[in-house]
Formats: sequence, C-alpha cells, structure tokens
Amino acid sequence: MKYVDSVQVQKKMNTRLLRNNIAKTIFFLSTTFGVIVLAVLIARVFSQSIGWIDYDFLTGRLSTNADRAGIMGAILGTLWLMAVVAPVTMLIGVGTAIYLEAYAKRGKIHSFIQTNIRNLAGVPSIVFGILGLTIFVRAMDLGNIVLAGGLTMSLLVLPIVVVASQEALRSVPQHLSEASYAMGATKWQTIKNVVLPAALPGILTGLILSLSRAIGETAPLVVIGIPALLVPFPGGIMDRFTILPMQIYYWTIDSVLVAEYANLAAATIVVLLIVLFLMNSVAIIIRNKFQRRY
Repeated sequence: MKYVDSVQVQKKMNTRLLRNNIAKTIFFLSTTFGVIVLAVLIARVFSQSIGWIDYDFLTGRLSTNADRAGIMGAILGTLWLMAVVAPVTMLIGVGTAIYLEAYAKRGKIHSFIQTNIRNLAGVPSIVFGILGLTIFVRAMDLGNIVLAGGLTMSLLVLPIVVVASQEALRSVPQHLSEASYAMGATKWQTIKNVVLPAALPGILTGLILSLSRAIGETAPLVVIGIPALLVPFPGGIMDRFTILPMQIYYWTIDSVLVAEYANLAAATIVVLLIVLFLMNSVAIIIRNKFQRRY
C-alpha cells in the first residue's frame, strides 16, 4: 500500500515538474521573441539613420529638401509640450490621489470614481484627442497651440499619474501617520510633512513614466490638428508647434514619394529614443536616491 502511494506521489511530482518546465520554456521563448523583435527594430532604425544625424540636422529648420531638413522646431515643440504637461499632470494627478486616499469617504461614489479612473487608463489615446478637440480647440477657442496640445496630453496621462500616486501613498507605513497625529499635527500637516516626502519617489517615478508615454503619443495631436509643416520655432505656450513623433509620422508617410524621408524619420526616432532613455534613467535615479526603508 505504501509502495502504491509513493508511486502516485512520484507521478504527481513528475507531472508538476513537467508543467513547470513547459511554463518556463513558454515564458523564455516569449521573452526571447520580444527581445529579438526589439533588437531588429533598433538595428533597422540605427542603420537607416547613419550619416543623417549631425549638428545641422539637430539645429536646423524643417525643409522640403531632405538634405537640409532639421528637427530643432520639433525638439523645442516637444520641450514646450512637456512644460505644460508636467505641472498640470503633477498638480491635478497628485491632488486627486491625495483626496481619494486621505479625504474622500469610502462608499459607492468612491468606488465608482476609482473604477472609472482605472478604466480611463485603458481608453485609446485618440478618444482623448477628440475630447481635446472639442473642449480646448473649439469650445475654448485655443486653436492648435502648445497649450491646447499640452492640456490634451495631460488628460491622456492623468489616470496613470493618479493610480501611481495612490499606490505610492498607500505604501507609506501607517505608523508614521499615527506618530504625526499623536504629536498634534493636523491631517494636512501630516500629509505635507510625513506622507508626501515618503511617497515622493513613487510619485515622481509614475510622473516621469507617464511623461515618457505622453512624449511618444501622436494620435491625440493629429486629431486636434497639430501641423508638421514649415512652422516657426515655438517661443511659448501660445505658439503653434510640432513635436518629434508628429514629424516621424509625416516623414514616414512622405517616404513613399521621397525615399530620403525614411532616413530622416529613422534619425528622428533615434533622437526620440535617446530622450525617452534619459527620462526613464532619471526615473530610476530618483527612485534609488530617495527610496527609504521602514
């Protein structure tokens, strides 16, 4: 009887080991496939951009002549767009997270808001473009300027910032808040002096990662009519502008007519990847520098 039981146990163990090996192989192949696709994509982009990235390309104006085209206008437009998106997203997103976590009463309304915020994070970006076109471009009559584009992109990434900020606030140990209350601090003083400094690494990481998404989106800006033509360099948030992803989009389309535009698009992709890499590196540095252990 004991022999039969041991045989059955051995069979079950073998079955579990087999399932584990199959799952491990599937996960490994999935990861390998993703890495290979990414490597091929990066290699293709870098090979097409060789010889096109130079000082004149980075500092020049847009031109119908591929040999003289530059992306300084798109770079400045991207920076001005982030100058609008960053503060708007930070203030509204973090403020919403603080209210939901510290002030809002738990109940059906709170659950309804939480559910909708999480659902908004999965809404296609073009929907936010239609919303921005309706509110900022037409209703507020801003037109296709930096401010309208920045507010539209802020709507896109706000759900991400709110969710990330909530998770960062929840990760702060409860005993820190209780100690602050025990010393006579008010709720706002506790949030400002205890909770927010402890949650800052997670909040900033979520903000920078959301900005990384905003800087690479094109669909919302296409909907609100952001051009990629020979526009002047933007000097403020009330000027017309274009950004790097928009320029990539139009140059990719125009490459059907002029083959050199494909090289310009590849060179712009490299510049955009470098910007994204720097932003994500800053997020990692901030997280490692300010992270605390309790």
